[in-house]
Amino acid sequence: MAEQAFARGAPRVIVAGATGFAGALAAELLWRHPRFELVAITGRSEVGTRLDHLYPRYRVPLTIEQLDLDGLDRIEAAVVAYPHAAAAPTVGALREKGARVVDLSADFRLASLETYERWYGAHPRPDLLGEAVYGLTELHREQIAGAAIVANPGCYPTASVLGLAPLARAGLIADLVIDAKQGISGAGRTFDETTHLSMAGENILPYNVARHRHTPEIEEQLDLLDSGHPGLAVQFQAHLVPLDQGELASCYVTTTRPVTTPELQELYAEAYASEPFIELASEPPGTREVQATNFCRVFAVADGHTGKVVVLSALDNLWKGTSSQAVQNLNVMFGFAETEGLL
Repeated sequence: MAEQAFARGAPRVIVAGATGFAGALAAELLWRHPRFELVAITGRSEVGTRLDHLYPRYRVPLTIEQLDLDGLDRIEAAVVAYPHAAAAPTVGALREKGARVVDLSADFRLASLETYERWYGAHPRPDLLGEAVYGLTELHREQIAGAAIVANPGCYPTASVLGLAPLARAGLIADLVIDAKQGISGAGRTFDETTHLSMAGENILPYNVARHRHTPEIEEQLDLLDSGHPGLAVQFQAHLVPLDQGELASCYVTTTRPVTTPELQELYAEAYASEPFIELASEPPGTREVQATNFCRVFAVADGHTGKVVVLSALDNLWKGTSSQAVQNLNVMFGFAETEGLL
């Protein structure tokens, strides 16, 4: 597939950090993509191992290399799948080589350096923040099209913000609680006491209580959508559930005025009518409905008893929450149809 893409003059792309769940899936999606040529996969571990040996289900017959940008010829694009702080220097080195980058870490998701440093510590490349565009495709595709660096959103913010964006644009969010649940793949390949099978199986584990780093990302994006109500403080809580992959964000909204379910249906239909990867569900969605897809299924209803609005948003945390959204962003960056390689 890669040879066929190259014959058509396809952009040459690498995946840096292909040994983790997100990087491996990104590599698989790009290997079979009709428009990109995946020329190299790199890792900080498992060097010399073929990816289809490390992840047989992905069937990518490339060998994991150490990242050596001087040894790579004419790289036009890259997906960087490193942890925060480790990603930014690599993004910077790729930019110096002229590559356009989709970064899966948190290093460029927050526009505010002060906010980043409050939640993550010192930023390794603050000089690059001005080049970065937040990569929630449905909200920022025009900026993404011309971007040099796209900061792929976190999986929780993807589900939450896509579920809440129509309400935020309409100025309807007065107060917000998000209760989100995710499969253990969201914790990555490195197991600890919370993700070990003996703890994760037959269990629900809340984590990062009152201090989850995705909170400011959600707040910043909702603020951009609702200029009339800046400074919304979001109560966000994440949980690990005994699934391999999948995510459901349950959002409980106190609205700025009374809202009916028919009004919500009209609002959401208008917002997402032309979006290829947003599905408006007629019933509360489950994670199985979106497994191994780039779709996000959203359901919104007014609660006549409490006066609140309940929004449920389901996606696959490794796909639309991470790797397939990265490919969706690459499609936009290089002028391809957003659905290329994803349907």
